[in-house]
Amino acid sequence: MADYYDTLGVARDAASDEIKKAYRKLAMEYHPDRNNGSKEAEARFKEISEAYEVLKDPDRRARYDRFGPEGARGGGPGGFQGGFDIQDALEMFMRDFGGGGGGGFEDLFGGGRRRSRGERQRRQGEPVRITLPLTLAEVVSGATRRLKIRLLEACATCTGTGAADGTPPTTCSTCGGTGEERIAQRSVFGQFVSLTTCRSCGGEGVRIPTPCSVCHGEGRTRAESEIEVEVPAGVTGENYITLRGQGNVGPRGGPHGDIMVLLDVQEDPRFSREGNHLVIDVPVTFAQAALGDHIRVPGVDGEVEVELPAGIQSGQALRIRGRGVPELNGRGRGDLIARIRVWTPEHLTPDQRDLLRRLRESEDAAPDQAPGADEGASDRRGFWSRVKEAFTS
Repeated sequence: MADYYDTLGVARDAASDEIKKAYRKLAMEYHPDRNNGSKEAEARFKEISEAYEVLKDPDRRARYDRFGPEGARGGGPGGFQGGFDIQDALEMFMRDFGGGGGGGFEDLFGGGRRRSRGERQRRQGEPVRITLPLTLAEVVSGATRRLKIRLLEACATCTGTGAADGTPPTTCSTCGGTGEERIAQRSVFGQFVSLTTCRSCGGEGVRIPTPCSVCHGEGRTRAESEIEVEVPAGVTGENYITLRGQGNVGPRGGPHGDIMVLLDVQEDPRFSREGNHLVIDVPVTFAQAALGDHIRVPGVDGEVEVELPAGIQSGQALRIRGRGVPELNGRGRGDLIARIRVWTPEHLTPDQRDLLRRLRESEDAAPDQAPGADEGASDRRGFWSRVKEAFTS
């Protein structure tokens, strides 16, 4: 895939205004409505739109600069479902540069496409947002969750038409079924005519003379539904998943909207997450730290046995490769970092006290208090030798 900056023809340090200006110029040139349905123009329009969708957002642009396209897609439109298609590109262009009242898409392209008489505008269902809590174990392994939610579905009584007893809708008398009104305005430059959504029918082109008594003319009622959410491994709380066309149905036969699943990664008290690495504090006894040992370190997906080297200091860490969090949309995996904490017992038996007194009587100053580097190294070797003698005698 081409670099997004090269796609828009801007420098990597380009300001947001430069990026917007470059996109608008290219979008006007390659928009499908200006190229008679050319597949090459459509593909080019999609490429520049995808580049602009990422670079116009400071957070996604920063992730792209650091991780490339896969990093930018993790939190973008479409989530992990389906990617960025031509419909997304057209909707984004209309959202950012469209609108009614003389400055919109119709004016840019010479009037655009008008609906014929009797062709009504079907409104899409409202988007639904839900929060999905995830454990750290589910983040590491990925998860498939089935959720029950209440959504707006087609009314069973009127089969989604909104009309009672099969009464057919009538054509709106205000707009003649087009769903649009033409409004003429005069200015010093002459008369301008703009199109706006019909105030009488809300852009649908029809009126319901006798509304359904169950849905009150909406053509939809709320019912419990079950959805399935596929969560890939490696997500964070900043990611979300969009389930396209699985949300509320639109009024009177309109298409389904989307469901946006916001991911809420629950904290695990055992671990702290640093990117894709997991850090855990592992307590060991003084004897284990001094003499070395084999210890078992807890991991999200099970314990792992590691060798504790003799003489390890409190605060030093052991890195266990490939036992952290997987890369999102990748093949790698972070590490598990075991941070060693030497545990000091609060209650000692008489024998333990005697052993520690013998050690204290034979030990020298701590290594960091030694007068010189060379002498300190010598003291350190002598100190650990005496530790081993005290605990093995």
